[in-house]
Amino acid sequence: MDLFEYQARDLFEAHGVPVLKAAIADTPEQAVEAARSIGGAVVVVKAQVKAGGRGKAGGVKLAKSPEEAGDRARDILGLVIKDLPVNRVMITEGADIAEEYYFSVLLDRANRTYLAMASREGGMEIEELAVERPEALAKIQIDAITGIDDAKAAEIVDAAGFADDVKAQIIDVIKKLWTVFVSEDATLVEVNPLVKTGAGEIVALDGKVSLDENAGFRHADHEALVDEAAADPLEARAKAKNLNYVKLDGEVGIIGNGAGLVMSTLDVVAYAGENFGGTKPANFLDIGGGASAEVMANGLEIILSDPQVKSVFVNVFGGITACDAVANGIVQAFALLEGRGEAVSRPLVVRLDGNNAELARQILTDAALPGLEQVDTMDGAASRAAELAAQGA
Repeated sequence: MDLFEYQARDLFEAHGVPVLKAAIADTPEQAVEAARSIGGAVVVVKAQVKAGGRGKAGGVKLAKSPEEAGDRARDILGLVIKDLPVNRVMITEGADIAEEYYFSVLLDRANRTYLAMASREGGMEIEELAVERPEALAKIQIDAITGIDDAKAAEIVDAAGFADDVKAQIIDVIKKLWTVFVSEDATLVEVNPLVKTGAGEIVALDGKVSLDENAGFRHADHEALVDEAAADPLEARAKAKNLNYVKLDGEVGIIGNGAGLVMSTLDVVAYAGENFGGTKPANFLDIGGGASAEVMANGLEIILSDPQVKSVFVNVFGGITACDAVANGIVQAFALLEGRGEAVSRPLVVRLDGNNAELARQILTDAALPGLEQVDTMDGAASRAAELAAQGA
């Protein structure tokens, strides 16, 4: 889960990272009050969107009075930056910037470790710096056990070539940012720029944080950080039902048991769809090992709530959960949905293989469910589901 800048700033402050005073506003009037509460001659009004390049897009503006902050908020609110609408701004103190630096710590998946990156040249796109002047960006691997202690922070600072007058402060800030990374179960903590003020103080002027949603059970407070307005409504409903669902832009609804099988199903459906006008998968939905009637009904309900879906492909390989249990789940799911007034009205293609597959097929044959077809092979079932979706388009 990516955070807004103001949320990252609040996490930084909670862990002792030096930040500027700030407040958020959803209207120009709130921006005026926020600027007054912060005080100071100059404030900065910053668009709150999860995208870079806000300054170039007109999403960051100076204001020299609370009233001017309201005017600048009026200019920014409603902007669309990289296809993202600006619905909120953050008002911060103005900063007397003497120098701009860069620091981040992230999960380096390719090398299966953590990685810290630091540079004396912050404030610019770090991707550009990494390509154009890679020697200016220090990269230090971090051991997951020892983390960033005094010695490792000093190594990072020395590798980046920070001046002696700021080394001690930056070491302290880096250690606190590592605490944010570990304590909040983050996969990325980035500060760009980390600045030295005219008074010689080090301040995190901007922040980007990505949290590992798999660790959400350890952080009840992270639920409040979710951007409900940007969440897909179907994904939100699926999450409430504890379903592993991701909305895609296609016409064939997908249900499978096991993430690997579902991923393969997406590929097979997309390939088959090339023969039927480019029909594509409409979602990822993994019902896992337990395909109870309630789970199957909830899955079908979510998928059939998507108006783009023209057909549904249920692809199950029986293992620990036998195919007959899945077949019974499908039969009962039809009954449950009908009882809710949500009868299955679109064609359903089912492929069952593995443990008790023959018995499962017989159960579905005997049930004679309306609109349900059985196909023995994965390729054949994908092709049929794509064909039916094309016919229903």
